[in-house]
Amino acid sequence: MFTGHPSHRLAAYGDGQLSGDEARAIESHLSNCERCRRECEDMRMAAAALRELAVATPPPSVWDALDRQLRAPGPPVRRTSPWQAPVAVAATLVLLAAGGLYWRDTRTGDGPWQVAVQRAGQTGQVMRQGPGALVETASDSRARIVVGSIGTVDVEPNARVQLGAVTSSQYRLSLERGTISAEIAAPPRMFIVDTPATAVVDLGCAYTVTVGLDGAMELRMTSGWAALEWKGTETLVPAGARSRTRKGSRPGLPYFEDAPSTLQQAIAAIDADGVSGEQLDRLLTAARERDSLTLWHLLARTDGIQRDHVFERLRSLVPMPVGITRERVLQLDSDALRKWREELAWHW
Repeated sequence: MFTGHPSHRLAAYGDGQLSGDEARAIESHLSNCERCRRECEDMRMAAAALRELAVATPPPSVWDALDRQLRAPGPPVRRTSPWQAPVAVAATLVLLAAGGLYWRDTRTGDGPWQVAVQRAGQTGQVMRQGPGALVETASDSRARIVVGSIGTVDVEPNARVQLGAVTSSQYRLSLERGTISAEIAAPPRMFIVDTPATAVVDLGCAYTVTVGLDGAMELRMTSGWAALEWKGTETLVPAGARSRTRKGSRPGLPYFEDAPSTLQQAIAAIDADGVSGEQLDRLLTAARERDSLTLWHLLARTDGIQRDHVFERLRSLVPMPVGITRERVLQLDSDALRKWREELAWHW
């Protein structure tokens, strides 16, 4: 059907546009080609992010404000950040309008972050703020933070966010309490949210993060992927999954929101008190093929006979790919774990 790598057909394959024979040929190739599997997964993640983008028509006041801004006389603008270009100003205004925030044409401050704050019954205000500035909302207010040209962060009532450093390759902020919802379309690791419990590293996605008064954090994924990073460890959370993490503890086991209640209860007990034989048995018995997400992460959180049990249940749900062995997995060989994860991800 084809020779070499079918890169030119992967987009059509992902959209379901290929005939049965060609689709099966590509599936066979993907089962043995790590490079093409990664390329196909990247395309799927990008497509998922694009599907989340909404088309909105801003009110006339947006265009009036933009026209006044572009026509207003004044000294040349020192363009030290991408927001200061006219096209970026237009994109920022449209993003704010699409989020339902209405404001007066007043931009104050000097910094790389653009923030719109709105209180109930009042016209909002757009401000430019620098690293270290706080965005706080009350019970009757919300805010939207524009993350350059890559997305937005909506700040819910009663939340506190500290704006962080901005470089050419990364945007960073800190959620101290409350809830934010982020929609980001950018290369992996370009946007990071720090919380008292763990860092949320964006891999091109949309998600909600909530931090309680005790510093505990919950991540709920809408699309794409995110990684929770803590003391050199990484927990991957795909679309439709969530993870709860207590302050001072490693990230909680990720699981899908439609997982059986027995499995969710066992995860909560394990996250709180560690792995016990009883809770592990309940989790393994309840696990479905899709719950291989949880089991793959559980391999590194068990040892001895418990790791053996996790491995056997995981292998019964999704066989290991060719080229890795039981011994390497049980030794937590990073290359073996990565290759199995890439195979498992097709079932998540």
